Amino acid sequence: MIAGGDWEKNMKKEKKNLFQQETLAEVISRIERLQPTSAGQWGKMDVAQMMAHCCLAMDMALGRLNMPRVFIGRLIGPFLKPLLTNNTQPPRNAPTNPELMVSGKRDFLYEQEQLKQKLHQFHDGGEAQCTRHPHPFVGKISPYAWSRGMYKHLDHHLRQFNV
Repeated sequence: MIAGGDWEKNMKKEKKNLFQQETLAEVISRIERLQPTSAGQWGKMDVAQMMAHCCLAMDMALGRLNMPRVFIGRLIGPFLKPLLTNNTQPPRNAPTNPELMVSGKRDFLYEQEQLKQKLHQFHDGGEAQCTRHPHPFVGKISPYAWSRGMYKHLDHHLRQFNV
């Protein structure tokens, strides 16, 4: 196990996160490959709804959406915190906080542009502009854990839509 600041240095160096320029470019490229007709392999959201959902998650990381801690997260969140930053894939159809659920018709091009803008804002703002608000499930995390977790969340949904 890597201790303290060494863990942060290791994560920054070895694991994809949204503070890395090459990772940002990869994610943007994948978002640009989405089409209005892209079909999900699992879940209920269409592609535009998925991008709106990802925008809400990015709003959390940017400190624009501060959600309260969920009770079950207070109990088991600390044990699951490593899942936010490790190399495991989130399970398909994992439960979503109701505040992050998106339904109804969404404009594909608008949601695509919004998501790319929020990714650039997060990346460009870096650690200094990342939220200090606790994650609603796992609690207090570092900016780099937010960056890694947001990458994993986006990767999960982009895989959902085959990009």
